[in-house]
Amino acid sequence: MSTIEVEYCDEWWTVEEDATFTIGRAADLSVDDNPYLHRTFLEIRHQHGVWLVANVGKQLSATVGDERNHLVAHLAPGGVLPLAFDRCYVRFGAGPTTYEVQLVLSDPPFAAAGPGGDEEDDDLAATTRSPARLTADQRVVVLALAEHALGRTGSGPSTLPASAEAARRVGWSEKKFNKKLDQVCQKLAKAGVRGLHGGPGDIAANRRARLVEYCLASGVVTDADLPELDRAAEANRTADPDE
Repeated sequence: MSTIEVEYCDEWWTVEEDATFTIGRAADLSVDDNPYLHRTFLEIRHQHGVWLVANVGKQLSATVGDERNHLVAHLAPGGVLPLAFDRCYVRFGAGPTTYEVQLVLSDPPFAAAGPGGDEEDDDLAATTRSPARLTADQRVVVLALAEHALGRTGSGPSTLPASAEAARRVGWSEKKFNKKLDQVCQKLAKAGVRGLHGGPGDIAANRRARLVEYCLASGVVTDADLPELDRAAEANRTADPDE
């Protein structure tokens, strides 16, 4: 019998084929008491021989990716996604916090290509994962927002900084930071990344969370890039914060 393992903050749950496992604020996996998080946000279930993850919430979205970044999928409210690889990560944001949950399939329908494959295929995969080349300043924006998530060990919650806090981290004014944030969101949206535009009431928090979800899932930035953030902050201490 196929099973799926769910891991969050080093705790594990085993889900059998005849069960439905829920993730949310008040669910089988209660990730947090965050009031911005749906009581039941995600469902994991087995149907027609395939494990599925379903977004049963009404407002929040999630990003699903495999550990080698071959798959990056945006799971909007009402969306259902089959899980194809042996290990996947589900990332989502609610208010000022982002979360990561790991899913491990006992009998995945597909196996990811191992290391040492065709170099041309690796180059093509890298291009697919990062559809728009970010400028140095745009990378700084992403790193400032994703710093806590990149510095975290394993799955779990991460604090998402407000624009004012992120701007201070890199030595910019909040006005300059928001301008650069607008630019990176517009660039990725034009490249086909969904969820980076919203209404006046929710765009500030939701697009920051969505930006972090996407960039982590697609490998646009990794923990190895964090020194870029420190170098930029040091350089900006003596620069005009509004330039």
